[in-house]
Amino acid sequence: MSIARGLAVRAALCTALALFATALVAALPETRAWAVPAGGVSGLAQQPPTVPSAPPDAPAPPAPAPRAILVDGRAVAPLDVPAAVRRVIAAANRIRTRPYVWGGGHGRWWDRGYDCSGAVSYALHGGELLGSPLPSGPMMSWGSPGAGRWITVYANAGHAYAVIAGLRWDTAGNRGGTGPRWHEEMADGRGFVARHPSGY
Repeated sequence: MSIARGLAVRAALCTALALFATALVAALPETRAWAVPAGGVSGLAQQPPTVPSAPPDAPAPPAPAPRAILVDGRAVAPLDVPAAVRRVIAAANRIRTRPYVWGGGHGRWWDRGYDCSGAVSYALHGGELLGSPLPSGPMMSWGSPGAGRWITVYANAGHAYAVIAGLRWDTAGNRGGTGPRWHEEMADGRGFVARHPSGY
C-alpha cells in the first residue's frame, strides 16, 4: 500500500469516528450534567446555579475565623481572637521546639518533650479548656462534636492534632523536626473524629 493511499484510509477512518461520536452525543438526553446549554459557554453565565435555601429557622453558619500567621515557627494570633484562644496559642508557642517523646506531657504539664496528645493537651490547658492531659483515644469524645470556628481537635485511637486559628498544631515531622510544631498546610482529616471546645 502506498503512503498516499494509507493516509487517505486513515483520514476516512478519522472522519467516520468523528461522525459516529457526533451521532452518539446527539442521541444522549439533553439533561446530562455535562451538556452545555443552548447559547454555548456564555449561556452558562446567564443561568445562575440552583442553590438550596436553608430553612428559615436554621442558624447562619459561623464566619471563618481570621488566620494566625507564622513568624520563625511561632504562631502570631489575629487581633480579634478570643482571649482563651490567644492563651492556647501562647501555650503552644512555649513548647514549639520541644522534641517528640512518647508519653510526654501526660505525667506533668511541663515536660522535656511531648507526644501528639500531650502537645494538644498542653495547648488546650493553656487556654483553660482542659483540666488534665488526655490520650488521643479519649480526645475522640472530648468537647463538642464537629469542627469549631477557632479550635478543632482531630483524634483517632493512635494520633491527635489540632487546627488552631487556621494553623495545624501537630507533632508530625517536617523540615523543622519531629515534635510539637506549627504547620501552615492542613492534614487529611479522614479517619479522625473532629471535636471542639464549646464556643470556640
